Amino acid sequence: MKTRTILALIATIPFALVSCSDKESGGGSDNDSTASAGKYPIDTCVVSDEKLGSMGEPVEVVHKGTTVKFCCDSCIPEFNKDPDTYIAKLKK
Repeated sequence: MKTRTILALIATIPFALVSCSDKESGGGSDNDSTASAGKYPIDTCVVSDEKLGSMGEPVEVVHKGTTVKFCCDSCIPEFNKDPDTYIAKLKK
């Protein structure tokens, strides 16, 4: 019985360490503009310039560690054609 308990404890240690490291780092990517700023930097869609929320709940996509919000799903294909141009709007 004692051996099973010890083995069970040893087996759970890696999970506890992973969980702790996620909390220390904030759980987000170093490149995530929203994680470092605490809030989304603009209140409009990067593609259409429509106010976020004007067409329902904004759609979020993470592109190379940066969260990008759109007014609707229809803007995502346009964003995918030239993402760097639209990401630049977030960095201004």
